Amino acid sequence: MASYYSKGMRIPPALIVATLLFNACGSTPGVTDEIGLTQITFPNGVRINAETMRDDIELLKGMMFRESLPQTRGMLFIHPEEAIFHYWMYRTKIPLDIIWMDHDRQIVEMSLDTPPCQSASAKDCTNYGGQFKSKYVLEVNAGVARKNGLKAGDTLNF
Repeated sequence: MASYYSKGMRIPPALIVATLLFNACGSTPGVTDEIGLTQITFPNGVRINAETMRDDIELLKGMMFRESLPQTRGMLFIHPEEAIFHYWMYRTKIPLDIIWMDHDRQIVEMSLDTPPCQSASAKDCTNYGGQFKSKYVLEVNAGVARKNGLKAGDTLNF
């Protein structure tokens, strides 16, 4: 993922270390047998299956360290409540389209072709989004949003 954080929130270094250790232990990138999938339908009828992230560790870990993402897959972040969420690409290896949606699943903001950030220091990674309140954030491969004609105001079905 682009990991997320709320405006003004500082992520404790211990949480970042715990997330990195959690990622290094046991789970194989791309294997989702322990993570639920949500089918998302774009306005043009295209469907993708998104890994669904809900708890703090999942929300923080996101797409970190992934080498690839199949074209028909994505990652859906479900935040407990609608708020301002900034995302970053810390330790994310692949470019992504990041799509913020409100409680009605309407697109409120997008960051297209968002580049990876492999910096050793999280503070060196650019923050994206956070201009509007959102509840859901969808990450897909860079270019998917443009290819499917997604734009602010569109509603995704899931």
